[in-house]
Amino acid sequence: MDGNGRWAKKRGLPREIGHRYGADAFRKTVEYCSKIGLRALTVYAFSTENWKRPEKEVKSILALLRQYVDECEKNIEKYPAYFHFIGDLAVFDDELRARIEKIEERTKDRPLVLNIAFNYGGRSEITQAFSQLMASGKREITEEDVAGALYTSQCGDPDLIIRTGGDMRISNFLLWQAAYAELYFTDVLWPDFNEDELDRAIENFYSRKRRFGGV
Repeated sequence: MDGNGRWAKKRGLPREIGHRYGADAFRKTVEYCSKIGLRALTVYAFSTENWKRPEKEVKSILALLRQYVDECEKNIEKYPAYFHFIGDLAVFDDELRARIEKIEERTKDRPLVLNIAFNYGGRSEITQAFSQLMASGKREITEEDVAGALYTSQCGDPDLIIRTGGDMRISNFLLWQAAYAELYFTDVLWPDFNEDELDRAIENFYSRKRRFGGV
């Protein structure tokens, strides 16, 4: 979900306003993914590197997160997805973590898995997975073992990774899981991302021949 700050700057607005409009695009995207029957959606909300941003901007993102948790609690019966956070959640206070866990428990049977990557980094995820496996006594570690220890073990690897905002890199996102994902880059800034843009990305995905190392 890249481009919120640039979207705001182009309009002479504070970066925090861009994140607010980006949150609206996120809500609409989740609803549309549920509507068209996708099984899993992972959004990169906040990376382990994003703490380097200005304090005011970070606080605004955290406030939007709390607002979204509030909305999910109020509309829990209508929420279209299994609400699941991935990343190092130790940065959250006990009260917020407890609320998130409660929402996760109450939505776990929804057909769409929504992974919200917050305080997430692909390298740290892999490191954490190996540490967990070694702590359990594993010495001969297989690819299947690692996959099972990742945050996304309940939904498997992504077929398609979409990056908005024009940059052509994956920025420490799902490094293990992205091994055979199709990558789609668009100049569209995240607040402008909509149903048509998602349809375009999916259409592009289905036009490709996936070889998985074969011919």
